[in-house]
Amino acid sequence: MIAMNALWGVSVALSWMWGLGLFFSVQFSLQYGLFGLLAFAIPNALGLMIFGGLTKLIAHRGGNGPDALGSFFANWSRPYRLIFFLYQILAITLTIFALVRYGWQPLGLEPAGLYLLLTVLVILAAATLFGEEFDIRRIKFSHGVLGLIALVAMGIIYFQLPSLGTGQPMKTGTNPFLGMNFWGYAIPICVGLTLGPWLDLQQWQRAIQIQREGKSAAVSYLFGGSLFFLLLLAHGSLALWVAGQTGGAPMRQGIDGLAYGEDGIVRFFWAAASAHPWAFGSYMVFLCVMTLTTLDSGYIALRWYLSKSGGAARPFPLTLLPEALLGSPLPALVLAGLFTVAAVVLKLELEYFMIFYATFFVGYAGLALLRAFHTGQGNALPQVKMFCVGSVAVVIFAYGYFLENPWGMILGSVLPVGYVVWLLLKPGSAQEFVGGVEELESAVGGARGEIRGSEAGVEPGRVVPFPSGGVVDGHDPYGHFDGKWFVHSFVATYADTNSVGNVYFGMYAMWVGKTRELFFNRCLPKFNLKTTPYYILTRSFEHKFMRETREFERVSVKIKVGEYNRKFVTLEHQIFDSAGNQLGKGKQQLIFVSSGDYKLLDIPDEVYEAFVAYA
Repeated sequence: MIAMNALWGVSVALSWMWGLGLFFSVQFSLQYGLFGLLAFAIPNALGLMIFGGLTKLIAHRGGNGPDALGSFFANWSRPYRLIFFLYQILAITLTIFALVRYGWQPLGLEPAGLYLLLTVLVILAAATLFGEEFDIRRIKFSHGVLGLIALVAMGIIYFQLPSLGTGQPMKTGTNPFLGMNFWGYAIPICVGLTLGPWLDLQQWQRAIQIQREGKSAAVSYLFGGSLFFLLLLAHGSLALWVAGQTGGAPMRQGIDGLAYGEDGIVRFFWAAASAHPWAFGSYMVFLCVMTLTTLDSGYIALRWYLSKSGGAARPFPLTLLPEALLGSPLPALVLAGLFTVAAVVLKLELEYFMIFYATFFVGYAGLALLRAFHTGQGNALPQVKMFCVGSVAVVIFAYGYFLENPWGMILGSVLPVGYVVWLLLKPGSAQEFVGGVEELESAVGGARGEIRGSEAGVEPGRVVPFPSGGVVDGHDPYGHFDGKWFVHSFVATYADTNSVGNVYFGMYAMWVGKTRELFFNRCLPKFNLKTTPYYILTRSFEHKFMRETREFERVSVKIKVGEYNRKFVTLEHQIFDSAGNQLGKGKQQLIFVSSGDYKLLDIPDEVYEAFVAYA
């Protein structure tokens, strides 16, 4: 158990050591010394540990079964699908760019254009190869081996340091905590990196797999966060040592006139490569291992995420492409490679990518985290508002960064968090956070007892939403919700009985079917049989008879969503008489097929969002 948790911890640490952690730790260490290194490393490591602990809590709250966390993620993540995808694509692009820009470009190989294309190609090929070879179940073993290689490489580097220089690191100098420039970086770092794992597909896939294997996500992420902190400390300390040998921080001027030093270690070891090839070679091995263990994780996570999306309702041109390609991360990786080539040619910097993690994604991550515990699952996401706030935050931060104004950087990073707090606390926030089902229901029915007179113009094929009027004995004749159960009550009559006077056995299934139709109509009031791209079919039905009933007995049929996955929904039902005696119970399984060719589909989005509120 401990050994497996430790292996998962190694994979967690290596997958989180992407371009941002790997190279910005050098930059921030050179700018602010040991203070800067710790200010960058501590929230980074804490973000991982907190993520592991809270996902363990979420799994425990969901029953702590093998798929408790996976089921939660499937429901909770649906409003954030595009954000998860963009976050992962940008992380992969940033990592490839950082390795090329700060690990390869300082070598000055000519012809630069040809070597650039070859270098990007080999990085993409290696990521794809390892991603295809090691799935999420086996990645902990490959990362265990690669982590050992990285540890040996770092050991060789530190063993070689006395022969490379005086061994004196750069002096820390004045305390940066007293300057606003430091806080202009430190606050966005704390905000962005602490919330970062919540939108990272790699970390969610790991946490889900750890739960499925019966291991502890909290323990694995505690170990992984600790190891990650040590890796950052070792790399940042190496940058400080290099600065001590060169008489100052090895910085260069970027196209924006600001100083950058992410490639300072590479340039130092490359200059000494002829005399100390082991040191240079070991450092390049370390960089390649750190990059590879992020990119193969990203490949596996994207393949997992894209395969879950299925092929329902794709537009015509995409249906001509192979299904394997549409569900593959390869197009995304190719796009990341092309963007990397363009960014390197334009001489962009790592910080340009980082701006989005300190601003745009912060609001989504904060809202997602709060929704996991505050308002529950299945809530609508104010997409337009969040996008606008995130975009404004990016612009404010960018102005602050390029004008070297720390207040602009701080404002840009805290603005999305402040807006999330406003969304939760502002008047009418309960209406803002309603799910899709409640929002649709409010559009078709007024207050209880009020019938709206707009049904005469209903188009053919549309299911008519029933008015919520005519209440009898406290029950709506068209059904009502009692917690997560949808309840339909009626009186059995002579037509329901057989020759001996008790209710015919087949009527119980008929009653369940009628209640199911009312349940569907309540959850999906805008369903249109003429234009629907899918049909809902019954895969199986079972019922256990427990008691009999007779004519003129009041009967209540209760139905709810029991469980679901990508393809199937299981509905549970119970039947009671007026005395509260249970007449029977059972369940049925639903599938979804294309209305065009009856091909099996994943659960359609509108069905998923409508049902999940009652699951």
